[in-house]
Amino acid sequence: MPAGPRTSLRGLRTFCVAARHESFRLAGEELFITASAVSHQVRSLEQELGIQLFERGSRDLKLTESGRAFFEEVEPHIQRIDTIAGSYRKDGPARSVRMSVQPFFASEYFVPRLSEFTAEHPDIDIQVGTSDESSEKHPADADLSIRLFKSPPDNLEAHLLFPLRMFPAGSADFKKSIVVKKKAIVSDFPLIVHETRPKAWKQWSKAAGIELPKDSKVTRLDSMIAVVRAAERGIGAAMVPVPLADQWFKQGTIVRLFNKELVADVSYYLVYREERAGDPAVCLLRDWILQKFADPS
Repeated sequence: MPAGPRTSLRGLRTFCVAARHESFRLAGEELFITASAVSHQVRSLEQELGIQLFERGSRDLKLTESGRAFFEEVEPHIQRIDTIAGSYRKDGPARSVRMSVQPFFASEYFVPRLSEFTAEHPDIDIQVGTSDESSEKHPADADLSIRLFKSPPDNLEAHLLFPLRMFPAGSADFKKSIVVKKKAIVSDFPLIVHETRPKAWKQWSKAAGIELPKDSKVTRLDSMIAVVRAAERGIGAAMVPVPLADQWFKQGTIVRLFNKELVADVSYYLVYREERAGDPAVCLLRDWILQKFADPS
């Protein structure tokens, strides 16, 4: 039987880089070719497959649904090829790990401790991406990621780190203004709400047995760092995750408003694809993360 047409590995690699950045320009910079060359290779791949991989706007570039699905299937194989090729290089295997962590976890909890790992393993290049993709998803271009899941995902290797725990927090002056009578807050109590956890305050109120004012002003923000900074500046009360925000509490920039915490129905997991478990650098970083961040209980 005659072999069918073979897809260019170069074209697949170029597509994966363009898909990761969702930018032909940035892909070109990484690959040391022009943006038009990236566009041409992607267009050739689309014609070969008979599907549209990107939606091309006047200013932006986005993966189509088919493009996203294709990327998530192809990218692990490209990574595997790179790993195999690296193991045969005369100067030894490439030792680089792509880590994806949500922004607040990265800036407040992960990156401040990362120097310990890099000091122990100076030959491993760590690329930390702070994608704000939320629960239940492992980015296709990451070797390891820390994400929130309700339960361990079936299609990934997963290690429980700790559950999402949140405390009401605000400035010290704000705390002094709170008045509680008969298990109800009767003073002015503006709320700061993270858009990914819109029901957190209602859930905390039920768990704590403390009624919130019905007419509270609400400020909605789309990043946890903005939520914590708003609480720090006395704008209102915020549900803040611990231990991620421990440094803020230790420095006294925010304080706990009540002792009752909310334990959410999701937990932080360290996740990766099974095929990445054979990479020594990935395993070293995985084991270090579990040692440093996993709750021993």
